[in-house]
Amino acid sequence: MASLSTLPKPISESSFFLPKLSNSISISRVKIRPLTPSNVFKNSNQTQFSSGSPTFDVPLLSCSEVIERLRTSRGSHKPKQHYLAMYSSVFSGITTDTAAMVIPMDDHMVHRGHGVFDTAAIMDGLIPIAAFHFDRFLRSATMAKIQIPFDRESIRQILIRTVSVSQCRKGSLRYWLSAGPGDFQLSPSGCHQATLYAIVIQDQSPPDHSGIRVVTSSIPIKTPQFSVMKSVNYLPNTLSKMEAEENDAYAAIWLDGDGFVAEGPNMNVAFVTKEKELLMPCFDKILSGCTAKRVLVLAAKSVREGKLRGIRVDNVSVEEGKRANEMMLIGSGVLVRSVVQWDEEIIGNGRESPVTQALLNLLLEDMKSGPPTVRVPVPY
Repeated sequence: MASLSTLPKPISESSFFLPKLSNSISISRVKIRPLTPSNVFKNSNQTQFSSGSPTFDVPLLSCSEVIERLRTSRGSHKPKQHYLAMYSSVFSGITTDTAAMVIPMDDHMVHRGHGVFDTAAIMDGLIPIAAFHFDRFLRSATMAKIQIPFDRESIRQILIRTVSVSQCRKGSLRYWLSAGPGDFQLSPSGCHQATLYAIVIQDQSPPDHSGIRVVTSSIPIKTPQFSVMKSVNYLPNTLSKMEAEENDAYAAIWLDGDGFVAEGPNMNVAFVTKEKELLMPCFDKILSGCTAKRVLVLAAKSVREGKLRGIRVDNVSVEEGKRANEMMLIGSGVLVRSVVQWDEEIIGNGRESPVTQALLNLLLEDMKSGPPTVRVPVPY
């Protein structure tokens, strides 16, 4: 993977675009050669460009040829994730053909990032914590000023039906609301209707609950207005994850504007203090993690059993976090996972920790056999 230092320089630093200028600035106009029959050739199935350099062929494809090439491209590599079914309100249906799992280029979510999404796990034919994810999804759409195209129950039934068609019993359901296709303008006023997309993903990777290392992110955290909304604007999150991987770490931890511990790139953070309190950062400036909030509820059992003395949601300084007995990441992807090192500091004894493991076990049990209010059965 390329490091940040190897990424292309901005235009302002690239001599390819801007020649070095002397004290006497003089920029001559670039002469553009017009397209004429002598330097452009076309036939029924390809376009050729020739201007004294080797010919470059670009085939002109029919719709069926495009689909076939997409199918071939999909089959040319072995992905860790398999896409079992996709719903799109653009074609008002579900497909199980991965070559057809596409969205329009002029969808405002694609070229302007005007969309929101959420994810729910699928376990043993159940969608755990689905209601919490769904509520956050609709709340994010309202914050993003996206007109929801269906009523709540219709969306819910579409999502359940998509999982049912997929026959997936262990994986994840990811779904989006977008301002919709229409044009490439900045304003969504040309988008005739918001769109709903959903995809069922089967992950073939074996579960890994071993201890991990994290670093402090140097990528600026999103402002609270955008942090609390689960939008598709994940470039800061992606750069943060890349920064972690470049430093042989699993994730990078964000700090908020006041220097307190915030969150990871796509998971929440929690600690077990030396006083045996479960401590989690406040949610007012970060994404309200559905899995994290469920863990806060389940942790009450650990308090009753004496594994914890209390539960607290509060500001967490870096110093307090690094001297904690345990540190963990919590999210729908990682569930609950021990952090054994943060930057150069060893957390606790540097091994997977007992309270973290207990919380993971409580969450796994809850996902399988918790109350109906937190699980949706899928009718296969």
